[in-house]
Amino acid sequence: MKYVYLIRSKQSPAQTYVGLTHDVQKRLAAHNSGHSSHTSKYAPWELVAFFGFAERAKAAAFEEYLKSGSGRAFASKRLW
Repeated sequence: MKYVYLIRSKQSPAQTYVGLTHDVQKRLAAHNSGHSSHTSKYAPWELVAFFGFAERAKAAAFEEYLKSGSGRAFASKRLW
């Protein structure tokens, strides 16, 4: 399974991140321990939502959508 996940910074709630992984808890721990240069300055992070996909291509397409303008609007209204 591949998962698209949404996390939000606990110290700066306006900072959000959308990613793709095969292990959500392990990836969240990596974000919180500073292994990602993009997210390290806003740690700690909390998991907001995640969505599972059997096919990697579909997960990648959903991640790409959530990072697009209309996907950000959807996530802002429905997920965050």
